[in-house]
Amino acid sequence: MNTANDPPADPGSRAGTGSDRASDRVSDRASDRGSDSGAAPEPVGPSSGRGLLDVLGVAAVVLDEQGRITLWSPQAEDLFGYTAQEALGRPAARLLVDQEHLGLVLALFEKVMGSGKPWAGVFPVLRKDGSTRLAEFRNMRLEDQDGRLYALGIASDQATLRRLERDLALSMRLVAQSPIGFAVLDADLRYVLVNPALERINGLPAAQHLGLTIHEALPHIDSEAIEAAMAEVLRSGVPVLDQFTTGRTPADPDQDHAWSVSFYRLDDPGGRPIGIAASIVDVTEQYKTSQAVAQARQRLALIADASVRIGTTLDLGVTARELGDIAVPQLADVATVDVIDEVLSGDHPPGVAASGGPVQFRALAVKADRPTPATRAADPVGSLARYDATRLVTQCVRTGRPALVAHASKQDLGRIARDAEAAELLAEAGLHSYLAVPLIARGEVIGALGLQRTSNPLPFDDDDILLAGELAARAAVCIDNARWYQKQRHTALTLQRHLLPHHPTPTPGLEIAYRYQPAGSSAEVGGDWFDVVPLPDDKTALVVGDVMGSGINAAAAMGQLRTAARTLAELDLDPAAVLTRLDHTATGVGHTMATCVIAVYDPHRGTCRIATAGHLPPVRTGPGRPPELLDLPTGAPLGVGGVPFEATALDLGVGDELVLYTDGLVETRDQDIDTRLQALTALLDDPQRPLEETCDLLLGRLRRPDDRDDVALLIARARPL
Repeated sequence: MNTANDPPADPGSRAGTGSDRASDRVSDRASDRGSDSGAAPEPVGPSSGRGLLDVLGVAAVVLDEQGRITLWSPQAEDLFGYTAQEALGRPAARLLVDQEHLGLVLALFEKVMGSGKPWAGVFPVLRKDGSTRLAEFRNMRLEDQDGRLYALGIASDQATLRRLERDLALSMRLVAQSPIGFAVLDADLRYVLVNPALERINGLPAAQHLGLTIHEALPHIDSEAIEAAMAEVLRSGVPVLDQFTTGRTPADPDQDHAWSVSFYRLDDPGGRPIGIAASIVDVTEQYKTSQAVAQARQRLALIADASVRIGTTLDLGVTARELGDIAVPQLADVATVDVIDEVLSGDHPPGVAASGGPVQFRALAVKADRPTPATRAADPVGSLARYDATRLVTQCVRTGRPALVAHASKQDLGRIARDAEAAELLAEAGLHSYLAVPLIARGEVIGALGLQRTSNPLPFDDDDILLAGELAARAAVCIDNARWYQKQRHTALTLQRHLLPHHPTPTPGLEIAYRYQPAGSSAEVGGDWFDVVPLPDDKTALVVGDVMGSGINAAAAMGQLRTAARTLAELDLDPAAVLTRLDHTATGVGHTMATCVIAVYDPHRGTCRIATAGHLPPVRTGPGRPPELLDLPTGAPLGVGGVPFEATALDLGVGDELVLYTDGLVETRDQDIDTRLQALTALLDDPQRPLEETCDLLLGRLRRPDDRDDVALLIARARPL
């Protein structure tokens, strides 16, 4: 090949128009063009594929000392149009050169043969079809063993050669100046070319890449996945586009980077795979942005999830566990929820957390994503722990601000744990980062959420503080609501138990058993009551009632109605008359509504008079008598006002039982009332069973731990006077 700066072969030959045109095309090179000594040698061996020489169509022609053609290659036939039979033995200059260039060509031939120096240049040649084609020649003298001289001419079509030169120059310039990292790897996936952009990305000079695999050059990236993808591309020929990978390179060994890489197979002109081309784009900033967006979405989803999952009940322990379930493992590996004990009990002045001295916490929840010694270091749920002023959790609740230890040292563990033994357990668990955020409800610090990271390698940061603060703020209100409800419930339950009879007075002719069971912990105390009232002539009044509503108001109304019912019953009034006057009382107690059943038993006559006010029917059973729901006039609930009540008389012989109860024993949300009443009567199939066992049996079979209504149960069995 020649260049535009090649000197003309013979300046003196430029005479006339034709000579000028020829000299413009002819260039003389006294020596061979240099080759790239740094290029890696290609493997040697036979191959059936087409190579670069086939693309160039390099023709070979050998002339003797007289300039006659002695050898003629098939490529020469393609280039010049003459077959070997037509060309062999003929003078090359007269066959292939126009008359106007003949003298110049003969002079060049004599120069090569006389001096032995090679010549390279371009000149027009005549083809057999009469057309002219510019060909680039490289001529050199040959000598055989007998001293005979020959001239070897190697020629290619100049247009084809220039096109390849342009393509190569353009490719190399694009590769060298591209801001995208570019590499070529051979069939063994070893570097053979690296552009300057990839040098900057990898932090290694190109020379330190050459001959190495990706893993050898860059051990701190996911080379296994990259090389596997390259091997598949080399096998299938299908490119891989925009594969994502992360890691660290010598260019920035302390920070993770992200890259988008694409792989293409390189084939020779014959279609034989010879290597892989790889383009590499640093997308670290986009990766960080997408990571930040993903984290923001995750945090928002976590906060939204917390709004739904925290505070599903008014149970203090359940609410604390819900907070722990949200925090682990999305935010921490271990979470603890502790409330200031004085706040929990309610016996505290405002701002107890801000006062000096130690703080006593009650542990409400401990949550871990896997078994770890850190859970043994935490205070057991329900226990009390006293933390002095040096502890981080104490400082957190005193100041009302988060306490963060991003990178926990051994000394820091002593400020986190309750004692030295717990600190050793935290060290064993691998705790390396700690965060405590205050639980603040209605402006008052009520406790703290403690977060620990053991298996998660990232330390807590400012974003984690914000997220933990959001979770704590939402949970604190729910915990405080549960705390206040628990206090109110305890007050109402205490009031109700105080108003109920503790030990009913033994009455002639009756054996009595009774139970009161409050609603489950997640519901409020109701207004159910029972009473046993001794009357003149050995008679006894049995009363069971249920004030509609719940809480302290229901308990107070229940106390008033129970007192009124007892007073009216002691007047030895008929049950219907008692209910009539009790209805008037209920309308004056804040428009209270209640149901009630009153039974007056006379042991001398073996009879019982019963009246109900909107209450469920009692059950009568006894020896030789199947259990039955009494068919009584229902009546209206107390508090409706002006509705008459009717009493019904029935026999109650020795051994017969009367079972009075409130709706909390039989009503559920998933079964109709008739089914539940049948279940009740089915359990009363043994009239000889002790009454205490019957009470336990009914509550055990018909009640559930989470029932939302309380129940009063009263069983009376007639016995001889």
